[in-house]
Amino acid sequence: MSKPALTLILAAPRGFCAGVDRAIQIVELALERFGPPIYVRHEIVHNRTVVESLEAKGAIFVEELDEVPEGAHVVFSAHGVPKSVPADARRRGLAYLDATCPLVSKVHVEAERLHAEGMHLVMIGHEGHPEVVGTMGQLPDGAISLVETIEDVARLSVPDPARLGYITQTTLSVDDTAGIVAALQARFPAILAPHKEDICYATTNRQAAVKTIAPDCDALIVIGAPNSSNSVRLVEVGARAGVATALRIQHAGELDWSRLDGARRVGITAGASAPESLVEALIEAFRARFEVTVEQVTVTEERIQFKVPRALIG
Repeated sequence: MSKPALTLILAAPRGFCAGVDRAIQIVELALERFGPPIYVRHEIVHNRTVVESLEAKGAIFVEELDEVPEGAHVVFSAHGVPKSVPADARRRGLAYLDATCPLVSKVHVEAERLHAEGMHLVMIGHEGHPEVVGTMGQLPDGAISLVETIEDVARLSVPDPARLGYITQTTLSVDDTAGIVAALQARFPAILAPHKEDICYATTNRQAAVKTIAPDCDALIVIGAPNSSNSVRLVEVGARAGVATALRIQHAGELDWSRLDGARRVGITAGASAPESLVEALIEAFRARFEVTVEQVTVTEERIQFKVPRALIG
């Protein structure tokens, strides 16, 4: 019996961004240079496949530094950490490497600059997300107000409406953020914007790729973890762009095939912390059930690379 025909439309760019690639390299190089175990505070990136691969090589993931033995090597995750974390590491004599994405670090620098100029900060982001916790932790308590929605803007109370600036999490929905920024500017006309857009190039590019393929898809599958902000946003972007069925899975084994009944053109993308091997495995799972044709739609080429710390080279 012949298999039904199905076309897979691969969105590009997808998967690993430069910041994720650098963070993983930092852990791998630390393991090579210093030997296991290397402790990592929080998931280095939000992907279980990546975490389990590093665990197999000798990385030990912990939630807080008090789980790390005196004198050990520890890596801080790509999402960034509050200033109290490296201070605690120094106090305890821990050798630490900071794998914070340079584009997150840029937001930290922007926050400190505005604070030094006497501005109160408004951060657009998701409460409790490690990146938001890390960014807000760059400044003293009360120096940053967090908003998640346009409704939050309406309720916002600030010390001086004439002395305000805003920053954003790097992995937000471009469209949602634009709406919140417009609400902030309408309510606080003097609010200062970042010198350069805080939402990172990888988030923007992956959302643009989904918007491009969405009109041609009966369904969209996003490979990414449930705690991966940029992956969850890709599902929302696909749904808003008109895809009837938009799903997020961590790997092919999680896919509920009944959700694809009747679909003949299925889009596939992956969040910035999902390795390409997961995309390849999903394509093979489709080949087992369908006569598959694969098309790739590329909206831009990404050539950005970030250097790893000098302590790991040579």
